[in-house]
Amino acid sequence: MASRINSLLLALFLMRGLTPLRAEFQPGEAKVPDPRREFRAAWIATVHNLDWPSTYTLSPQQQRAEMIALLDLAAATGLNAVIFQVRTECDAFYQSSLEPWSFFLTGNQGTGPSDGYDPLSFTIAEAHKRGIEVHAWFNPFRASATERSNKSPKHITRTHSSLMLPAGGMKWGNPASDFIRQRAIDVMVDVTRRYDVDGIHIDDYFYPYPKNDRDTFDDSSSYRAYKSKGGKLEVKDWRRDNINNFVRSAYTSVKATKPHVDFGISPFGIWRPGSPSSVKAGLDAYDDICADSRLWLNQGWLDYISPQLYWRIDSDQNYSTLYKWWAGENKKGRHLFPGIASSRILSSDDKGRPATETVRQIEVTRQSPSPAGAGHLHWSIEAIKNDRGGIRAKLRDLYAEAAIPPSSPWLGSAPPAPVYVAPSEHQGGLHLTFKPEPSARWRVIQVQNGNSWTTLRILPSAQEAIQLTSIPTAVAIRNIGPSGVLSVPTVLARK
Repeated sequence: MASRINSLLLALFLMRGLTPLRAEFQPGEAKVPDPRREFRAAWIATVHNLDWPSTYTLSPQQQRAEMIALLDLAAATGLNAVIFQVRTECDAFYQSSLEPWSFFLTGNQGTGPSDGYDPLSFTIAEAHKRGIEVHAWFNPFRASATERSNKSPKHITRTHSSLMLPAGGMKWGNPASDFIRQRAIDVMVDVTRRYDVDGIHIDDYFYPYPKNDRDTFDDSSSYRAYKSKGGKLEVKDWRRDNINNFVRSAYTSVKATKPHVDFGISPFGIWRPGSPSSVKAGLDAYDDICADSRLWLNQGWLDYISPQLYWRIDSDQNYSTLYKWWAGENKKGRHLFPGIASSRILSSDDKGRPATETVRQIEVTRQSPSPAGAGHLHWSIEAIKNDRGGIRAKLRDLYAEAAIPPSSPWLGSAPPAPVYVAPSEHQGGLHLTFKPEPSARWRVIQVQNGNSWTTLRILPSAQEAIQLTSIPTAVAIRNIGPSGVLSVPTVLARK
């Protein structure tokens, strides 16, 4: 099959005006290994200006420069995805007709960048140039993250104040409200439809973490209304049912809009204390924040799950043990990409944690891959930016070979068409010019030096050319379809 395709390519070069400038590289044959696959991501948090922008007083030019620096850092480190927070408190880091611009962007909720740029659109364009996916991250129900954030007249706390519940200085949209749940879905669908995102991501703030009584909210009137209509569930089962319906509806709504866009959730890392049996302590996310994350995974209401496994391997809440438990619950073969607390390296939260803890945890995911492929997320990019414990060099070693994210064949298994490429030697390297391929989303380049093949680069399929700085023995290029399925390789060999 590959031999026949490569034979056809030379004829197609002539037919399509893609004649190689010199004859050294021609379509050839080689046994090409599959590219390395691993999801390597970091969260970019915008709430409270944690990661970006560093302060809401920055000019648009300074904001863009900061984002480019973060994306350059991500690419230099070897990441292939960022999880970019675009909704912190029912607000927007993008142009929206549903919700106002974020306070954390300009310091004035409802006021956008002074020069009119769109942060999400800008981030997608710049990330894709670097072979990095962008997953838009939404907080579903938190409506006010801080009392100092002034609220626009168009903000949900003003327009639907009766649906707000106070808790610990914050306000939340009532998850029992059909309107609140649908609004969260509507904004995710809106972004899916209008932006070229690779994924939609939600965190675990369904209900407040119960640090004390002040941090909980009173939804008793909603529960009484439910009971008055004949509802039979106990209060916590009722809450979980509302969240389960939300997760299922969000997943099906995103898929109905763009089937290839990943839907991911990052729940608390322990489903319930006692699961597994050796993990006896910790927040009971099932009861306390009404998150039945095991059900979502078992039912396949997501494409990847990123449980926040922020504990050390050698601890009572053992990272490795929890990872294996989650892998055992992965009935539908979805992606398991655990969250790793790289920001706890040498931190006040975990004094003395070395950067080697992150390395060990990544190695656990590689040794015990989920059925669909390995991966992980760093909380957060701040750890890499500040080089906590020398983490950058360690990650560069771990990520020395580029990797593409694992495929999601349940979202489509048809391979894209093969790559059509014209090679030429230029400035001491190899210049490749591509014909656009509508059935592809990305393109991956592998090079052979001697007998060894290495995954070199990931490019957006719209990119028309690339200059390799050296001339390899052979090069193989494949298109990557929207669900991550590969085309047959187009091989160019030195003659």
